[in-house]
Amino acid sequence: MSDEISDLGRKLRTVVGDNHLLQDADLTAGYSTDWTGRFQGHTPLVVRPANTFELAQVVILVAEAGLAIVPQGGNTGLVGGSVPLNGEIVVSTVRLDQCEAVDQLAQQVTLGAGVTLVQAQNHVASSSLVIGVDLAARDSCTIGGMIATNAGGINVLRYGAMREQVLGIEAVLADGSVISHLEGLEKDNTGYHLPSLLAGSEGTLAIITRARLRLHPYLPVRCTAMLAFSSVEDAVEATSALKRSVPSLHAVEVLFSDAMHLVSEHIGSAVPIGEKSAAWLIVEAAGSNDPLEELAGAIDDLGAVVVDVGVGVDTSSRNNLWQYREKVTEAISAKGTPHKLDVTLGASKLAEFISQLPSVVSALDGDLSVYMFGHLGDGNVHVNVLANNGGAPSERVDAAVLEYVAKLGGSISAEHGIGTAKKNFLHLNRTTAEISAFRSIKHALDPQQVLNPHVLLPQEDS
Repeated sequence: MSDEISDLGRKLRTVVGDNHLLQDADLTAGYSTDWTGRFQGHTPLVVRPANTFELAQVVILVAEAGLAIVPQGGNTGLVGGSVPLNGEIVVSTVRLDQCEAVDQLAQQVTLGAGVTLVQAQNHVASSSLVIGVDLAARDSCTIGGMIATNAGGINVLRYGAMREQVLGIEAVLADGSVISHLEGLEKDNTGYHLPSLLAGSEGTLAIITRARLRLHPYLPVRCTAMLAFSSVEDAVEATSALKRSVPSLHAVEVLFSDAMHLVSEHIGSAVPIGEKSAAWLIVEAAGSNDPLEELAGAIDDLGAVVVDVGVGVDTSSRNNLWQYREKVTEAISAKGTPHKLDVTLGASKLAEFISQLPSVVSALDGDLSVYMFGHLGDGNVHVNVLANNGGAPSERVDAAVLEYVAKLGGSISAEHGIGTAKKNFLHLNRTTAEISAFRSIKHALDPQQVLNPHVLLPQEDS
């Protein structure tokens, strides 16, 4: 280890203590690889501050050493945005795990950036309130990371993405100064809205330490249905109809044929309905009163396009339907290391995209499989490309998929962010003027390029 790193390590140890400055390669390895195994980096130091003051001191010391930081929460990202691919110092927020008392009058809560989603959900549950965003990675994803990536999940249809939940923010800037505005006022037109700026910034502008979140009333009565369709077009049209006719609609998820059969095999359970269908919707309605009649009537109105229906009204039967959606990522990962491409299409282009994408991929490499699922209620499709020979798909495949998305007027990133995986494709969705504005903001807040300098923005032409 270089004298520079050793000296920095000694200084950081005085801030966070011996147990929270990790240098041994065996201890830092878990912070240097994303959970899919696709992105693998290295770091000389992992620092785990306990509070905002310690984190600010850490940032100052790393900046003085002329080194860069990768902020990391639960390390559940899928685009390489929280992995030290260029040997950066990792600053982990996992110890920023304070949950403040729920403000029941305002229906808000202030949480530390390192609080996991499931901890947050459990913390507010006794107040009969819920966090507006829910993800399958709830056991490990953190509030700070969810804000930094503007996470979406299964309830965007009803509550919006993470940006819509954030009413206040505390964060450490690249020079170690702290911004804190946690009052949570619903109306506050006193300048730039920093929570919105930091949401989706992927740790490039500041490191979030605390956040004030809007909460929502717990809806105690739920009904879940699985609907099978013989065509993707029918599933898309049914989603539109359900959004119009079911006020209590809480989620509309989708699995397409290959993904459904893969997850069924993985969990050792038969396809529950319509085995030879092309698409399956998992639809959930929730309310204070029983939404079963409302949902059932809307499904009846869809008519013959619905091949078959399965309904869950109790916890066990609902969980049985949801497992096909929640375990599909696990099923894909068990088969290999996928290239994950998270995209959004307009409703009028969804069927075309789903139908044509396998041909787009096979034209480049016939030994690849494509598994698709996602949040059909907001047009978000998760594309997973796996090599059948056990290898890795070519980067050319990523380019082909994202270029096809852009051609259809879609977004190359719905909810996973840009990270390192997609930064060279940012021009497909953002103009030169927009990217230049992004760079100006980054330079203004982080002129020394201390915070996550290798993500989001493509390298400037020399």
